[in-house]
Amino acid sequence: MSEENLYTFDHPEYKQTYWHTCSHVLAQAMKRLHPEVKLAIGPSIENGFYYDFDTPAPFSEAQLAELEAEMRKICKEKLKLERFELPRAEAIRFMEEREEPYKVELINDLPEDAVISFYRQGEFTDLCAGPHLDSTGRIKGNGIKLTACNAAYWRGDSNRQTLQRIYGIAFPKKDELEAYLKQQEEALKRDHNKLGRELEYFTTVDVIGQGLPILLPKGARVIQTLQRWIEDEEQRRGYQLTKTPLMAKRDLYRISGHWDHYLDGMFVLGDPEDETKDCFALRPMTCPFQYQVFLNRGRSYRDLPMRLGETSTLFRNEDSGEMHGLIRVRQFTISEGHLILRPEQLEEEFRGCFELANYCLETLGLKEDCSYRFSQWDPNNTDKYEGTPEQWAHAQEVMGKILDDLGVNYTIGIDEAAFYGPKLDIQCKNVFGKEDTLITIQIDMLLAEKFGMEYVDVDGQKARPYIIHRTSMGCYERTLALLIEKYAGALPCWMAPEQVRFLPVTDRAFDYCADLAKNLNDQGYRVEVDYRNEKIGKKIREAQLEKVPYMVVVGDRDMENGTVSPRHRSAGDLGAMTFQGFQAMLEKVVAEKLKDTDL
Repeated sequence: MSEENLYTFDHPEYKQTYWHTCSHVLAQAMKRLHPEVKLAIGPSIENGFYYDFDTPAPFSEAQLAELEAEMRKICKEKLKLERFELPRAEAIRFMEEREEPYKVELINDLPEDAVISFYRQGEFTDLCAGPHLDSTGRIKGNGIKLTACNAAYWRGDSNRQTLQRIYGIAFPKKDELEAYLKQQEEALKRDHNKLGRELEYFTTVDVIGQGLPILLPKGARVIQTLQRWIEDEEQRRGYQLTKTPLMAKRDLYRISGHWDHYLDGMFVLGDPEDETKDCFALRPMTCPFQYQVFLNRGRSYRDLPMRLGETSTLFRNEDSGEMHGLIRVRQFTISEGHLILRPEQLEEEFRGCFELANYCLETLGLKEDCSYRFSQWDPNNTDKYEGTPEQWAHAQEVMGKILDDLGVNYTIGIDEAAFYGPKLDIQCKNVFGKEDTLITIQIDMLLAEKFGMEYVDVDGQKARPYIIHRTSMGCYERTLALLIEKYAGALPCWMAPEQVRFLPVTDRAFDYCADLAKNLNDQGYRVEVDYRNEKIGKKIREAQLEKVPYMVVVGDRDMENGTVSPRHRSAGDLGAMTFQGFQAMLEKVVAEKLKDTDL
């Protein structure tokens, strides 16, 4: 790319190209300093770049610093990047001569008609489809930082070679790099995987397994509070509650198509190849189970729309390399729902799902961190999907019109659809800027036929319903992780695991505090009393560190005057007031689901 190119670093395509070229500079630096190391792959990613290397041991911080220094030298050399192509046999021989077995494997796995391209910069050449910058001189060496070195499996397979993955970030200006590193330092303080454990929201245990977190009492209480809120809200919006099994025979998943399209992601109980015995699988989704509610008896158009909701525990066999705290786990719970409806009800019901999702995000305070993606199928990879091109074109046209009518500002994600239909993915960023799907709303025009679902329409004829698959708040575990990060552990009072802590100044105030705490407990508030024989300053500091919203200090004067002296974790001392006054304030904060910034 020349300097006349209209793209700048703010443009996502240019940024990805810049980072991709940085990955090649890293690989070149590695081969200069450690020529025995074997190259695997090195792409740009959402926040920077990485390169995987086959090396005997992880690299130390000192070695990463040496690699950084060599990368800066390569940038100063202003090496031209030249693209060239080779026939398959020559390409394989080219990499065999350089003793790069991972590159040879990649070439062998390319389709027969694939164009096999390479990029050369100085003495270094790498197998790559590109694109790249035209010169290493485009990269500012003092804007590069190698950030981490972790283990990674070759091609994501735990049975293959363990490689060392070196991550990096780069910016065109040094001050941009410094600002990013400062933001990352702050993000580390908020990282739910660190903060959530310190505040005792969750833990993990090796003998239980990766991706199977234990919610400690605080975390369990938050999720219970969110679940009650969601279920009550869905009931107000006309949802019927269901409770379905956690597993089913493979026969059910064969009907739905999950056995053909999702088997690798399922936990199977039994031999999937043995047709002489029952084989079960833990459910990775609830849709084929909830359809049985509709199929329980004959239906007419008067039964529609049927809105079914369930707090569903699901199981997905995620790769071990993908596990991260509560963000990506193997057992999780979602606010799942399926709407079975007449085709003419589709837009109105989709709007209702969209409004519910946005209400949840606004109430939680996460909406500003979210974006919308219209996830579509890939017509060049049809084996992953059910249905014909005509059916997909129709479904995507209908969904596109609905999204446009709703005024949704979305991007398009090709090959991100469910195997049975397009969807709206509401993406939420964590503190590190990485996006994960939090909420989905999916249009399904295919599975009703596979399950024989039909209703008697107004004209007395049988008709197939449409289905909307949706979540209202998404995965509870992932939401808890995002909330911990968003609020740095200081969750809004209405959802906080402990809302009020009474702090008696002396043991003379124990009974007075106990009576007031019981009063609030009886009203449904989550209240504790700190009976320890410690100085009041220490009690306040510890409550503050534990992010308790309200600390109620009670001394002799409070007992004499019939008052309390509440403190708020961010607003500080609120002054002496009657217990009734404090109670009214607490009631308003919780009922209106106020955040600290609203007080």
